[in-house]
Amino acid sequence: MADTQNHSPTTALVLVDVIKTFFRPGAALYYDHVGDVLPALGRLLDTARASGAFIVHAAERHQRGLVDFEHQKIPPHCMTDDPDSDFFDRFRPEGPREVLVPKRRYSAFFATDLALLLREHGVERVVVAGVKTNVCIRATIQDGFAHGFRMLLPRDATNSNRPHLAEASLEDIDRYFGWVVDLDTALEALS
Repeated sequence: MADTQNHSPTTALVLVDVIKTFFRPGAALYYDHVGDVLPALGRLLDTARASGAFIVHAAERHQRGLVDFEHQKIPPHCMTDDPDSDFFDRFRPEGPREVLVPKRRYSAFFATDLALLLREHGVERVVVAGVKTNVCIRATIQDGFAHGFRMLLPRDATNSNRPHLAEASLEDIDRYFGWVVDLDTALEALS
């Protein structure tokens, strides 16, 4: 099914976990080929900034010393006082139309005010990009769909260290929760 409506919906960009721990070689969550998404992420960010689109930088943030259920499945990571939890390169909030949404779970919607922020800015359609396709991207898109947003995922702007799971997630996202699109389609939505 194509992503079409009778009017031009207001579109936001949500960048998920574009932080040093994934993109800096040697960091805790770095994986080969993660950098392949950087050109697409840069084009999405530049286009969104140029058009004045609302931009959300969703980033994993955990507090050292506090009980955190997520750490029952994976080791402690993305602590607020860890320099590797900072934004990678130029992918940090700039200006009044860009916000940080800290998250303690995979989804940028779960237990955050992301849905409220998007609704208050009149957003109907969300372009999601970042890492990892089969974890945080999938969870964010599924929850965004449950909140009633039209979720777009540009294929070239996400990847995973588990390619087979990324491919399965892309298929599920496109079938059930949103639209997996090419980069040009996402850029046009943000223009």
